[in-house]
Amino acid sequence: MKLVIFDIDGTLVDSQELLLEAQRRAFEAHRLEAPSRAKSLSIVGLSLREAFTTLAGEHGPVESLAQAYRDAWTAMRAEPGVEAPLYPGAAETIAALAKRDDLMLGIATGKARRGVDYLLDRHGWRACFSTVQTADEHPSKPAPDMILSALADVGAAPEATYMIGDTTYDMEMARAAEVHPIGVAWGYHTTDELRAAGAERIVADFGELLHLIKGRA
Repeated sequence: MKLVIFDIDGTLVDSQELLLEAQRRAFEAHRLEAPSRAKSLSIVGLSLREAFTTLAGEHGPVESLAQAYRDAWTAMRAEPGVEAPLYPGAAETIAALAKRDDLMLGIATGKARRGVDYLLDRHGWRACFSTVQTADEHPSKPAPDMILSALADVGAAPEATYMIGDTTYDMEMARAAEVHPIGVAWGYHTTDELRAAGAERIVADFGELLHLIKGRA
């Protein structure tokens, strides 16, 4: 039995504008200048504490910024028309893979459990994923803990497991857990960065990803 684990932000969900706005609001609440767009997107995938330590420095108001960021997300979800769209082909890919009886699906994300629950309910995905690992229960990527817990949850072997992600943190996490790192070209880190971090393959779209998984699984 194969296990295919997905990252969320930058892989399944195009959340960059909302992520940037939540960061902007968090820094504005502290009367601090928000980081550049490039720097802000570079930390996507890390848990909040690690992300804001990178953005604000070890001696910055890290915990307070992280809470302001959470509050901004809560406020934005209540605003009409505010929604992070799925990338083209994401919904179809999850639906197709979830129907197969020769593999299982999982999630490993730097998002909090609350955000993941919202996503699963929003898209009707709860029954699709056999294991869901979030930043609330584990050390931040690129530590391998999320993947190791996913393997233990479903009894999958590392050599039969694929981590699908858009950042170097995903690739490094996969390498540390000794599973197959598969990069996607549409996310927040460049393809060169993904290759340098150890990606075995980089797919250009979800169609290519489905073909790859079909060939391997």
